This record gives sequence, C-alpha cells and structure tokens, in this order.
Amino acid sequence: MQRREMLKQSAALGLMATLPRPLFNAPFTSRAATRLPWDGKDIPVAFVVSENAVVIDFAGPWEMFAAAMPTVDGKMAMPFKPYMVAETPEPIKAGAGMQIVPNYTFGNAPRPKIIVIPAQQDPSDAMITWIKDASRTADLTMSICTGALLLAKTGLLSGRTATTHHGACLELAYQYPDIHVVRGVRYVDDGNIATSGGLSCGIDLALHVVDRYFGRPTATETAFNEEYQSKGWMHPEQSSEFAHFYIKGKPMCPVCGMSINPLTAPKSVYRGETYYTCMPAHKQIFDAIPDQVLAG
Repeated sequence: MQRREMLKQSAALGLMATLPRPLFNAPFTSRAATRLPWDGKDIPVAFVVSENAVVIDFAGPWEMFAAAMPTVDGKMAMPFKPYMVAETPEPIKAGAGMQIVPNYTFGNAPRPKIIVIPAQQDPSDAMITWIKDASRTADLTMSICTGALLLAKTGLLSGRTATTHHGACLELAYQYPDIHVVRGVRYVDDGNIATSGGLSCGIDLALHVVDRYFGRPTATETAFNEEYQSKGWMHPEQSSEFAHFYIKGKPMCPVCGMSINPLTAPKSVYRGETYYTCMPAHKQIFDAIPDQVLAG
C-alpha cells in the first residue's frame, strides 16, 4: 500500500450516528516542556511497527533520539536506545518497499520508557494489547502522523488532546468524539501521551521529548548536529497553514485534502455547489456534516 493510500484509509462507515458538534478545540499554543524523570540509566525507545509503516515516521524520530548526547557529570552520554518491536521476528515491508527486521517481538521486547507509534497498517489485537501493557510503565507513549488512529484504538487517547496528519483530523475527531482534536500544529504534548502531525512532524516531537528529558541546550545541540533548521519542536503552532486546507474550486477532497479526479470521484451537491471526495467513506462524512467539513 502506498503512503497516499495509507493516509486515505478510513473506517468512517459507522461514524454518521455521531451528533454534530464542534470538530476542533481552540487554537493550540506551545507551553514549557515538563521535565521527564531520568535515573541515569538507558532510555529504551520502542518503535512499534507492522506492514506499510511510513518510513519518515519512524526514521526521523529514531535519528533524533540516537543523536541526542547530553552532558552528564562532565561526560557525554547517549541515553536513548531505540529498537523496533513487532508481532513476529519476520522482515516487515515498510513504505516504498523498504524492508526492516524487528529487533524484538511483543513476547521478548524490553520494557520501554518511550513508545513510538508510526503510521502503518491496521493494528492486530496483539499490538493493541502490547501497547496498552507497555504504556503502564513507560514515561511517554507517542504517535506520529496517522499512528494517532492506532493509538486511539488502545483507548489511551480517551479524554485527551491530540493531533494527527491534517488529512486525518476529521476522521480522528468523528471516530473518537471523546478525543479533543487539534489541527494545524506540529505536535500536542499531553503529559505521558503525545501525538504529532504528519510525517516530518515526528522529528519535532522527538526533539521536544529530548528537551523534556535533558533540557533545551541538549535538544538544540541535537538539532544543530543533525542540521535540522526547523524550529517547530519549540513552536508547534508553526503548522498553522494546515489548520484550514480546503480551497474552493481546487480538485481536492474536502475531508482529507487529497487531490481527486472530478471525472471519477464520488460527488455531492450542497447549496448549489458540487464537491468531490476521494472515496465513498469520505463522501458519507461530507454528506452528513458538510458545514463542519467546509469550516475545517
């Protein structure tokens, strides 16, 4: 499955019983990082993966965690120890055909202090169970991009504030009405749960987590050494251009923002205007709540 199709996945068919309500909460503003505890030992970082895991979702944060080198008692340390965990030890075909071999399975993985959930295929029951159990003793459980939809299935986002890829915010909000969805941000930090926007936003969230453990100088040095010039990890609201992405007259799905072919796409007529969606499930969402969809 291509990344484009991954971002278009929808389980929206049963969502229309949800009563109309405001989709998104007030604009997000950044806040000072709350320090995470560190006992001087290694910080195991578990990347939970399955087929079609989106490469930048796990490779970007992996690089930032691996590159972080705080100075402790006058010596340089490399505390973050990333590893990949999957249901089986068999190679996994990630996005664009990359093959990766998990370091551990759910049955033998070390207890993580950080759990990272990238966008990927629908989770198995074993994955959901492992994430729920591992999160009980983890410092932080974080999702990247549409990994938020997977994280939501565990129940760990219930009552929380979260974000996801800008094209999936509607889906997340309507599948899980008890989640306060924010769009147009690089990430949302909600204590021991954190979620990022799409794709490259995971890099900013990882740097923010480095900041939470070891402070601004270490995170700044990590970004510098990686020649990463974005300041989104300090200012998550810098993705505000994605807060309202639908452009009237442009051939794009108003639900997820994907480009469409008007000759073949499902269409709806609302108040004399014709709107095209990328797939029937998104047409169903549009037909049920057109005002909210168009308002973004």
